[in-house]
Amino acid sequence: MLSRLTRPRALAVCALPVAALLATAVSAPLPFSVARPGLTADVLGANQGTPVITVSGAPTRTTEGQLRMTTIEATGPDADIRIGEVIGGWFDTDRAVMPRDAVYPSGGDVREIERYNERQMKQSQDAATTAALGYLGRDGEGIDVTLRLADVGGPSAGLMFALGIVDKLDGDGSGGDLTGGRVVAGTGTITDGGVVGAVGGVPLKTQAARRDGATVFLVPKAECADARAELPKGLRLVPVGTLKGAVDALRALTTGKGEVPAC
Repeated sequence: MLSRLTRPRALAVCALPVAALLATAVSAPLPFSVARPGLTADVLGANQGTPVITVSGAPTRTTEGQLRMTTIEATGPDADIRIGEVIGGWFDTDRAVMPRDAVYPSGGDVREIERYNERQMKQSQDAATTAALGYLGRDGEGIDVTLRLADVGGPSAGLMFALGIVDKLDGDGSGGDLTGGRVVAGTGTITDGGVVGAVGGVPLKTQAARRDGATVFLVPKAECADARAELPKGLRLVPVGTLKGAVDALRALTTGKGEVPAC
């Protein structure tokens, strides 16, 4: 037997499942990570007391200025992210909400993900060395490059590693520094052939760069729009697509000769 509900009672009954769904949404973990600007490190200097770039088999230069690789810090792959953190991240320019799969490879536990990121970093370092020596025409000369950077994983420091090796060995090619004495930061993967690839979290990395004194930021060409979206005041964006393009842009900045690309 069915009975007809009055409108107020009907609304009250209908509200019960909605309230239950909202309560569940508030308390349930969501497949997101919350990221913020991370550390930066000068690849021309030392990290935790150890030189980032060590070269044997060839003389190196004493460099001025800095080439800073940039990172983001994200909540762990096993962190429970609630809807309040997601909403807060959308309105906070110092944080970003990203799909967890965009930050971490799926299907692995925390230790497996750490090992994956370590492999990505090693492959990036190897590619940076190959690209830099190839650019300089010095591959096959018996030059050995060791790259050390503690507590950082992933491939996005490739460009800055390669530029650091070039600066250590050859500078700007005319006796000066690639940086022109500036604090230059950047991000981007790199291939053995010197092609620069896109990475994630660029708006957060520009904030980290400016926080740590950078005035120039090298960004993969494909990510100019992302970098412009929340660009800190006083930071100049220079889009790059290859290692050669990055070197040419830095030379042009220092000498005032040639074109400096802009986003």
